[in-house]
Amino acid sequence: MINSSLVSEFIILGLSTRPELEATFFIVFLIIYTVALIGNFIIFILSIIDSGLNTPMYFFLGFLSFLDICCTSATLPKMLTGYVTKSKAISYYGCVAQLFFFTWLMGTELLLLTVMAYDRYIAIGNPLHYANIMNRKVCIQVAIIITIIGSLNSMTHTYCTFRLPYCDDNKINHFFCEIMPLLKLACGDTYINEIVVFTADFILGICCFCLTCISYVFIINTILKIRSAAGKRKAFSTCASHIIIVSMYYGAVIFTYIRPRSSLSLEKDKIVSALYAVITPTLNPIIYSLRNKEVKEAFKRTIKRLLQHKFTNRT
Repeated sequence: MINSSLVSEFIILGLSTRPELEATFFIVFLIIYTVALIGNFIIFILSIIDSGLNTPMYFFLGFLSFLDICCTSATLPKMLTGYVTKSKAISYYGCVAQLFFFTWLMGTELLLLTVMAYDRYIAIGNPLHYANIMNRKVCIQVAIIITIIGSLNSMTHTYCTFRLPYCDDNKINHFFCEIMPLLKLACGDTYINEIVVFTADFILGICCFCLTCISYVFIINTILKIRSAAGKRKAFSTCASHIIIVSMYYGAVIFTYIRPRSSLSLEKDKIVSALYAVITPTLNPIIYSLRNKEVKEAFKRTIKRLLQHKFTNRT
């Protein structure tokens, strides 16, 4: 058993085992990765340099964009490189690192979405004290705390996954090193791992989802008390983008992790994982920017300043 655990590398099979689809997948995911990087980078920079976005809402939105940049970068570059080099191998410790960082970022993002829902509740339900409750210092402290919690969750999953022995079969039926496909390859008993996965994802998944729903119950109750239709539309517009992202993200995560072992299907999991690991981070900046007037105005101001600066330097 000791010798059987000395696997030096894993083979990531990817989304499909059909070679004729690899060129198509490469082009599609290269475009997706490029859009994700550009979109999230713009949101992240705007939240830092534009004074009009110097609010808790956009602080957390910028942090979300930063997490999305890191999340897509933890999985897609390796997959794209594999399509070019025709090598789908990843070293043992490379797999450890990929699992750790991806799980860390996903856990932190779940917590962040919950915090963003609470932020919207305070902004709509208690606007007079919003600036005092959600000041800059509190936002930074919250970001640090949820990052630490996310890292502790990731360390637990990573340790429990790679303490297991891995035998001759080193082919991961996924497009990156994920927990469930790795457990399928393990030679040892994975019962404890399944309990850890279910418990951790119940806390970070179901509990965070419930807290988010509770925040929105209070938000909707507050919006219904607003007399003017314009006031209701304005209040709801600040939450609409977040609701869309939360619905997509939680739906995919809960489907992947919070379900009986007998219903596990790695083929379906790959598609669902692509939704929350790739598609959602790509759609985040699009959804927030297209539906948000302040973000669009901040982008216009930034472009205008850059053009004026460039024109001044020339003259």
